[in-house]
Amino acid sequence: MKDKAMEPQLGGLLAGMLDVMTDRGPDSAGFAIYRDAPEGQAKLTLRGGDGEAIARALGDALGVSVSVARHDTHSVLTLPAEQEAEARAWLQAGHDGIAVTGAGRRIELYKEVGLPAQVASRFGLAGMHGSHGIGHTRMATESAVTTAGAHPFSTGSDQCLVHNGSLSNHASLRRTLIREGISFETENDSEVAAGYLTWKMREGASLAEALEAGLEDLDGFFTFVVGTSNGFAVMRDPISCKPAVMAETDSYVAFASEYRALAGLPGIETARVFEPEPARVYAWERN
Repeated sequence: MKDKAMEPQLGGLLAGMLDVMTDRGPDSAGFAIYRDAPEGQAKLTLRGGDGEAIARALGDALGVSVSVARHDTHSVLTLPAEQEAEARAWLQAGHDGIAVTGAGRRIELYKEVGLPAQVASRFGLAGMHGSHGIGHTRMATESAVTTAGAHPFSTGSDQCLVHNGSLSNHASLRRTLIREGISFETENDSEVAAGYLTWKMREGASLAEALEAGLEDLDGFFTFVVGTSNGFAVMRDPISCKPAVMAETDSYVAFASEYRALAGLPGIETARVFEPEPARVYAWERN
């Protein structure tokens, strides 16, 4: 949302876009919403477990106040930012069945198996506000239909990625990234792409530089949409065999794999609608 006055509409517009794309991805759906935590606080989105009980136990273990907001099978814990790493280590040690889907100051990340409209309804997406959001519907052609395998994937703070395409060198790249300290929850090639960008940015690259490096290091075909705390970026591979379309107005900028997902957006009839060029990074950040 370029116009802050439109931020309350974010969830409703994103839910509508996901619903339109049901026949492209009926197996699972997910979305990341970016909105601020209180000053000095960080958020952890958890999948599974009793969020209220986990928040109480975590608060007792760390000696801090941990608040919780429950959204169906997921919970968002909010705690002092300086305790985020310690909280993640505590969650990882002996809490089977719980996964951290997203972490950072602004990101909340939800995903589940099911039709996009059902997933959006379960989490209350239409009522969510924020500065920007990224959604994905999945047809599982190369792996099982699981919640863990749904997009978006997040491997870094306030960062997430959705991917349309397929990578052929993800197995070898995964081994390299594991040696570099990147951890993975699934065998999905898209999670490897997310991990690659996280690694590059930890090494000091900007998001645009990390994406451009991927043109050399990632073998396959892909369209990436990457979320960060301040905005999002889009990049297609040099061949660009996967469809992609963008729309921009004075109020918002939007991306979809097909125009029909954009057709219901307000003001779309006067938007600048265009196809992203191959091997070019398009990025937008909030002011």
